[in-house]
Amino acid sequence: MAASSSSPIPGLAPLPALSWSIPGLREDPTMCLRCRSAQLLCGKPVCPILLRYQAFERTLPMVGRTDLEGSSPPGVFVGRFGYPSINLGPLLSPEHGSTELYDTPEEWVGRSVAEVVGFRTGLVRGTTRMKVTDAERPIPILEDLQLLGIAEGSVESETTFRRAPRGHLALSDSAPPFGPSAPIEKMRLDVRRVDPNLDRLTSDTDANARIAVGELYTRGVRVSRIQRAFSVGTLGRRGRRRLVPTRWSITAVDDLLSKANLEHVRQLPELSEIEVHALTALDNRWLIVLLPGSYRYESIEAWYPNTMWNPNTTEIVMMGDHEGHDGRTTYAAIGGCYYAARLATSEALLARGRQAGVVVLREVHPGEILPLGVWNVREHVRRAMHTRPERCATLGELGARIRREFAIPLERWLRTSAVLHEARTQRKLDDWLPTAGAAAR
Repeated sequence: MAASSSSPIPGLAPLPALSWSIPGLREDPTMCLRCRSAQLLCGKPVCPILLRYQAFERTLPMVGRTDLEGSSPPGVFVGRFGYPSINLGPLLSPEHGSTELYDTPEEWVGRSVAEVVGFRTGLVRGTTRMKVTDAERPIPILEDLQLLGIAEGSVESETTFRRAPRGHLALSDSAPPFGPSAPIEKMRLDVRRVDPNLDRLTSDTDANARIAVGELYTRGVRVSRIQRAFSVGTLGRRGRRRLVPTRWSITAVDDLLSKANLEHVRQLPELSEIEVHALTALDNRWLIVLLPGSYRYESIEAWYPNTMWNPNTTEIVMMGDHEGHDGRTTYAAIGGCYYAARLATSEALLARGRQAGVVVLREVHPGEILPLGVWNVREHVRRAMHTRPERCATLGELGARIRREFAIPLERWLRTSAVLHEARTQRKLDDWLPTAGAAAR
């Protein structure tokens, strides 16, 4: 739903045209006007409109102007609408100097929602229209964008737009948000250094994309950097290179890397006891359960009322997907989050030198005001897997641990979970009940 260009908050200057989804606003268009951030009638702990306004503060001076000098993190965004003809362009900051943090999700763990949104909406997105096959024979502006895609460190830029950037806050559960955008008239990028690993694989036109992605990963290149290079069409064999929408490249890289990890994981000794890793961040609660036995994997999300993807005011919505020891051949129903968590957990199993059954349980509470992208899942599951595990001697103790962590009844998790159901039915149902000794403790 689009907001009015006039500010609903007394004393604030008019907002640029924004788009968002606020639970209940469609049913009651006067809700924000009646609330004015004072009563939080939408059920959010922070006013989404104020948050968006604050996030746009750095780029508001750009609204009404057609020129921008500043620094790119470096960052490039490739859209998906109209595929195979798509919009792509640089992410540009009006600030000079180091802006790498604004496009490095590996560094966002521990930050608040407001900080992350501020990083992203402080970036202006330039756009130009191209075919995905243009990656093979790039015109000069695409050559510049591909160079930006493999750059090491922030890149100074000068850009002229065909019109003033418009203040649209783009939201996706796959890619992080970004701020105003406008079509590019002309652009100059001062790329002084490129990542030598990315540069070498860009020059290797005999290695297919899977091999290139895997080699970059083993050399320690950050996943977000690999995803960016993959997106701008710099990886793969000659004749097969394509521009890949950012949303798709994120999931493709997570999928490729986790599959490669799991080829090794399946050869490892089996874990001998139940382990639980827990983390709370950005009003998400995580439990990652490792079960003895051979590898299998499941990810389940529970979205509370008044969260972004569950505006329903009364019911918790739960959804999950799973795979057996040999993996899956179809796309997971819950999308990119499934593959992001699979990559994080496969890394942890490799580091442990063990294979196990993996169940990722995620409760999303109303404090998650905006969808921030699948980095939220990948990086927080990574962080959770570095916490000290709690060991459970029996399934009954595991059930008690799930009860302590989540407000959602254990029975709902069990009904939704295929992997936990399998573990339960392979043993007596009584195994899920705490023992008298455990209850006493």
